[in-house]
Amino acid sequence: MKNPALLIATMCAAEVLSMLGISSFAALLPVFAEEWALSNTNAGLIGGLYFAGYVVAVPVLSSLTDRIDVRIVYFGGMTTTGLALLGFALTAEGFWSAAAWQVLAGAGLAGTYMPGLKALGDRFGGRDQSRAVAFYTGSFAIGMSLSYLVAGEVARAFDWRMAFGIAALGSLAAMAIAGFALAGHRTTKLPAPDTHLLDFRPVFANRAAMGYVFGYAAHIWELFGLRAWLVAFLVFGASLDVGSQSWLKPTLVATIFMLIGAPASVLGNELCLRFGRRRMISAIMLTSAGLSCVIGFLGTIDYGVLAVICLAYGALLMADSASLTAGMVESAAPAYRGATMAVHSTLGFVGAAAAPPVFGLVLDFAGGRAEPNAWGFAFISLGVVAALGPIALAMGARRIGGNTTSR
Repeated sequence: MKNPALLIATMCAAEVLSMLGISSFAALLPVFAEEWALSNTNAGLIGGLYFAGYVVAVPVLSSLTDRIDVRIVYFGGMTTTGLALLGFALTAEGFWSAAAWQVLAGAGLAGTYMPGLKALGDRFGGRDQSRAVAFYTGSFAIGMSLSYLVAGEVARAFDWRMAFGIAALGSLAAMAIAGFALAGHRTTKLPAPDTHLLDFRPVFANRAAMGYVFGYAAHIWELFGLRAWLVAFLVFGASLDVGSQSWLKPTLVATIFMLIGAPASVLGNELCLRFGRRRMISAIMLTSAGLSCVIGFLGTIDYGVLAVICLAYGALLMADSASLTAGMVESAAPAYRGATMAVHSTLGFVGAAAAPPVFGLVLDFAGGRAEPNAWGFAFISLGVVAALGPIALAMGARRIGGNTTSR
C-alpha cells in the first residue's frame, strides 16, 4: 500500500476495530452488577483493571518495538486482545474471572495502541508524520464511542456474551486490514538502542521529548477526569432545570463529547503546524485550564446552555491532544522512539487512573454532589494540573548550540 493517505486511513480503521472491547464492561456494568451481585467497589475494580493491565504491559511492549519488527508486537497485541475478549465471552462468571480477562485485554491494548502509532511514525517524516499521528490518536475517541454503542446494541439484541464475542471479532478484522496495509509500505531503517530493554535513562535525558511527555500527562489528567465525571455533572445540572429538553440527555452529550474529540484533535494539530507547536499547545492548555476552573460553578445555569459549554470545553480540551503526541514522536531519539512512547503512555495513563478519584475526593470534601460549589472546586482540581502542561513544555525547550529548539 503505497498511498500514504490510504495507509493512515486503514491503520485508523484497524485501531477503531481493535478497540471494540475497550468500553464493553463499562457500557454493560449495570448488567454485570445485577447478574453477579457486584459491590460498587468490585465493579469499579474490574473496570479499572483493564487500564492496570495496560500500564503494566506498555513499558515492555512499546520498548520492544525499538528492537524487533513492530508488526510482531502489534499483531501479538491484537491476538491477546481478541483472546481476552473471547475468553470473557465464554468463561466469565464473576469478579475473579472477569478481572483476569480485563487485565489481559488491557495488556493487549498496550501491544496495539502505541506500537500501531510507531508503525505509522516510522513510515513518515515531517508534516506527514505529524498528520498521521493526529489522525491515529484522534481515532482513539472514535474507538471508545463505538465500543459503547456496539456493546449496548448487541447486548440489547442478544446478550452480554455475544457483545464480547463481537468485540473479539473486531480484533480479528483489525489484524487482517492492518496486515494488508503494513505489508506494502516499507519503514525507514532506524538505529538500534545501545541500552537494555527497560533502561529509560536516554528517554529521561531527552528534555525536549520529556517536555511533551509531562505536558501530555497534565492533559490526560484533565481529559480523563472530565470523562469520568461529565455525565454525573450533567445529571446534576439537569436535575436543577426542570424545563430542560428531555432529548438532550447527559449520556447523549457525553457521546457527542467523545466524538468531537477526533476532528478537534486533527484541527488543533494543523493549527500547531501553522503557528508553532509549543506556542499553540500552551495557549490551548491555558485556556482549557481556565475554563475548567470556571465550568464547575456553572451547574445551576440553563441545562441546554451548560451542555453546549461542556461540548465546547471538550473540543478545546482535545485540540492539543494529537500535537502533544506528535511533538513527542518528533523529539524522540530514533533509536528510542518506542521507549519514549512507553514513558509517554505510562505517565499519561497513570494520570488517567488518578484524576477521577482525586476529583471525587475533592467533590466529597467540598460538600458532595448536591452542593453546586463542590463541583466548582472539583473541576479546579483538573484545571490546576492542566495548567502545569505549558510549564513542562517551557522546561523542555532546551538549547542546542545556543539556539532554542522550535519544536
